[in-house]
Amino acid sequence: MILPIIAYGHTVLRTTCTDIPADFDGLPQLMADMWQTLESSRGVGLAAPQVNRPLRLFIVESQSTFEHLDEDERLTLFPDGGGIRETFINPVITVASAQTWEDEEGCLSIPGLWARVKRPWSITIEYLDATLQRQVRTYTGLTARMVQHEYDHLDGRLYFDHLPPLQKKLLAGKLEKVRKGHYRAAYPMK
Repeated sequence: MILPIIAYGHTVLRTTCTDIPADFDGLPQLMADMWQTLESSRGVGLAAPQVNRPLRLFIVESQSTFEHLDEDERLTLFPDGGGIRETFINPVITVASAQTWEDEEGCLSIPGLWARVKRPWSITIEYLDATLQRQVRTYTGLTARMVQHEYDHLDGRLYFDHLPPLQKKLLAGKLEKVRKGHYRAAYPMK
């Protein structure tokens, strides 16, 4: 089922999410619905609070981004290979590199807005995958950026929170328009 994506301004996007217990009822269906929602919206990542569930769960699909890049960009932005299609349950970032880089980010909950955000180049993250198996993975480049962006949602942070004060101020008017529903997305929003 395609779920409506929560728009900027809703309190759930500023909520610190709770861990998912082992006996959580409906987890397989929620994961399936999130994947269907992500595919329908043509996004690369989606966190549970974006579908109004304040749970520590997100998904990332960076394979399609990899496939649409030329060879030089692939080598630069995906030094570890062809991207991922992964589910992250109760994730914890344990290591973030001192090396950072800046790139444009957008968010399905904030349609029509993009900003250049500085983030660590690589991260190590512990999580449960879709089969509830514990994983410890290190991601670099664009996949690491996508993972960090979605991970932020679980702590009530949005990408523009990483911007300098002047840049935030310049975005304030546009964010207010999104909050009021003046920007329309090509996917269901709430």
